[in-house]
Amino acid sequence: MTSTVVQDLIAKTFRELSQPTKPIQRSRISTTPNGYTRLPAPERSDGGQVHLVAWSNASLLRLFIRRFTETLSKSEYRLKAQTDDAARSVVANIEEGFARPTTNEYLTFLGYSQASLIEVKGDIQRSSQDGLLPSIPGSSIAGLGIDLKPWHEALKNSVISRPKGVYRNLEEPKGKNQEPQHIYTAVAEPHTIQTPLKSFTFLYSPVDNLRASQLTYEVFIELINKTDWHLRRLVESLEDKLNRDQKFYQVERARIRSNVKMR
Repeated sequence: MTSTVVQDLIAKTFRELSQPTKPIQRSRISTTPNGYTRLPAPERSDGGQVHLVAWSNASLLRLFIRRFTETLSKSEYRLKAQTDDAARSVVANIEEGFARPTTNEYLTFLGYSQASLIEVKGDIQRSSQDGLLPSIPGSSIAGLGIDLKPWHEALKNSVISRPKGVYRNLEEPKGKNQEPQHIYTAVAEPHTIQTPLKSFTFLYSPVDNLRASQLTYEVFIELINKTDWHLRRLVESLEDKLNRDQKFYQVERARIRSNVKMR
């Protein structure tokens, strides 16, 4: 009886030793706080970076939505609030998901982004049906003068941290009826009078100068579809990463078991 118990304990110990340490799936792939603006390019051997286009497109969509909802009447307050929130959620969940420690969690948050994107699409469709958003066949993002590649660069530059006192994306209020209010601030030097700057620009004129009247149902649907495609592509790449890590774990487990048996 005692011998059987000892043998069982020995067998259990060997089984535990044959289990490799399970790899931690890390979704954070950058050491910078703005790592969600780019991803490693697996197809490049030089370790170069590719931009996270899903985040860039989603950010542009949020700006488009804000321009559009600002034109809605007060009676459409629920549509405005819900559409603004849904568009913000698409971007915010990409950013928060990237900050999560595991790939599985990142995928979960990307799922939230995709769900919010579908909500935005439904609101845009209903806005067109209700006559709140014009439809102009043939209108497009390119027709607005917006090229998504330089837009991404401008957006990326706008979120990267800068030294104190550098505000190249802010403009002073203009107009003779807008007198600047001077305040004391320690941004540059203590007790120096500074003028508060409130008008934010991305330093990309097609977006900075965009008017709500330029937006159409077709423009929104084009951008929503592009964002959806890149989100799906990102999800596929992360799922491939999970599969590769799982295969590595299984091979490593088999190797350790083999070494234990040989002993």
